[in-house]
Amino acid sequence: MGQHFLLTAAARTLSLASVARMSDEEARSTFQRIRWADNGGEPYCPKCGSTEHLYLPNQLRWKCRGCRHQYSVTSSTIFANRKLPVRDYLLAIAIFVNGAKGYAALQLSRDLDCQYKTAFVLSHKLREAIEAEQRGVVLAGTVEVDGAYFGGHVRQENKAEDRADRRLAEEQTGKRQVVVVVRQRGGRTITGVFKRESEGVAVVRARVAMPAIVHADEARGWDTLHAHYDMRRVNHSVEFMSQQGACTNQAESFFSRLRRSEFGIHHRISGRYLHRYAAEMGWREDHRRVSNGEQWGVVAALALHHPISREWCGYWQRGNAR
Repeated sequence: MGQHFLLTAAARTLSLASVARMSDEEARSTFQRIRWADNGGEPYCPKCGSTEHLYLPNQLRWKCRGCRHQYSVTSSTIFANRKLPVRDYLLAIAIFVNGAKGYAALQLSRDLDCQYKTAFVLSHKLREAIEAEQRGVVLAGTVEVDGAYFGGHVRQENKAEDRADRRLAEEQTGKRQVVVVVRQRGGRTITGVFKRESEGVAVVRARVAMPAIVHADEARGWDTLHAHYDMRRVNHSVEFMSQQGACTNQAESFFSRLRRSEFGIHHRISGRYLHRYAAEMGWREDHRRVSNGEQWGVVAALALHHPISREWCGYWQRGNAR
């Protein structure tokens, strides 16, 4: 039996030590090379696109000769208005991608020696950039769809005779949500968060190109997809895989990663940001056979090509924490 990819040297192409030992100039050069990779690493104005500029060494900025706009290596990106050194952001991304089941903000704050609030916002900015990249993905071929419920936990009473049936609608908190995953075999993963699993039908219709073979379980919400796709169904109360080969094992693999992230890493995921964590786990599933060095480059590029976050810029100052 061959060695698992994650245990091979090919999976380890980036060392945290090498990133931590970067000088400020090396870190800025790395950011510059990643951000302006489409121009050979040479900067151009984020406003007018002009490549004519003056470098201001005292401010570590460029000044556009066309529109006179001044910009740095992180201007107009998700890292705009930063306070940490550029090297710390490269290190944070490297630490973030190394967590196979995610990475806790508390642990990241200890690794970077920064406030928990800083690490929390930084992690969510990376998740926002990852989620934004997935919005334009269209799936085809053989696709699996499934849903799993998260949140809305009801604590049991101490005495058994006082406990209610938590499956009843009147005993629910109203915070329970379902994560719907649409996963192409050998391809990408798309996620969404809804109140009911049947609401995921619209995602499948919009993001899965016809013709396609769609595998789903016995949930009645997927019945309407029979009118549009070649459906293969499996009854999980009877078997994991039908005699015709229908299964949702790839979708279940995603939910396994998300559950372990919730229970083992974060311990609690706010329903408000559940869609961000789901998108992150979908990205990790898609890149599980990619080296950590490549993952680092991909996430850094996504962050540096994402505009300023309107949700997370000044998050704690607005009192949005819940």
